[in-house]
Amino acid sequence: MEEINFTEKEILQELDLAFHQVSMYNHGRIGDIKYNFFLDLEHGYCVSAGSRIHLYADSARWALVFERNGYHNRGFYTNIELNYFGNCIDYPKADGSNSNDITNTSDIILIETSEFQRIENKEGEEMENFELIGKDIQEIKIRDQFVPFNNNHEDYEKVGIEIRKEDNPDHLIGFGDLIRYLHETNSSIIKATENDILKHIPNDIPKLMTIEEFHFESVYEETPPSQQETYKLLAKILITKDTSNWAPIEEPNNSWKNWESGNL
Repeated sequence: MEEINFTEKEILQELDLAFHQVSMYNHGRIGDIKYNFFLDLEHGYCVSAGSRIHLYADSARWALVFERNGYHNRGFYTNIELNYFGNCIDYPKADGSNSNDITNTSDIILIETSEFQRIENKEGEEMENFELIGKDIQEIKIRDQFVPFNNNHEDYEKVGIEIRKEDNPDHLIGFGDLIRYLHETNSSIIKATENDILKHIPNDIPKLMTIEEFHFESVYEETPPSQQETYKLLAKILITKDTSNWAPIEEPNNSWKNWESGNL
């Protein structure tokens, strides 16, 4: 039987520290500023769409990666956010920071600000031009490819997306509506690839599983991960390498439909 060089307690302790925004890693040098981020499906400045959890481990190394995509309201960009935890992470440099700032988060841009500027509605009153897509737009550039754009608001409403009514007489599609519609109808195009994820963990670490549906508790409820079923099961899988241990009792609720986000 192979010897495991980490414990469930250590995994849950790292998650607890990050949850409470306490530095949970020893990477870097004295004086480094360390930013810790935890999965948040209620972010006020991000219209959340999809979320997943990725697990990797062998006898000596473990990595847990949270994934969330969405539109940053008033930020005019859409991204994938990856939050890294583990004992083998190549922690990224914090965006826009000096070399002494590191983070456990990597951002992957899906739709650039310049693309939103191109597709934004330019007709009608002032608010009709704010974060709404022009009715004549036929395709939108996502990462490095152009994707056909569906401007039929009824199709969005069929999958539970409420189109903005105020200052929107032509039922134009909002920037946040777009990312959620893609999640519901063409999710692969806005998900992280394995190459995206492996940018900050060893390429040879075995992948155990990706979890698409899971029970999420609001970070504002202040229940630490070590006291939640979801994270206890994740830690057990990382230790045992047995994915059959993913047998949650609590119902999955990580769909964007269950959480209010992007409301600030």
